[in-house]
Amino acid sequence: MERSKLIAYITGAISIILALAYLLIVSILDFRGEMLPAPVSQIPSVVSLENVLNLIRNLSVNI
Repeated sequence: MERSKLIAYITGAISIILALAYLLIVSILDFRGEMLPAPVSQIPSVVSLENVLNLIRNLSVNI
């Protein structure tokens, strides 16, 4: 019975340490400020069929 109590205390301590570490990490990440979305101006909005076909042709030539 003593061994099972020791294991229970050890696993409980590990659980509390992991919970505190998690809270610390979340607090640090939350302290960084508001999350901003990616700038839309740098994301290509339309991919033309011509660009895709040129890419496929270039890949087939290089193989």
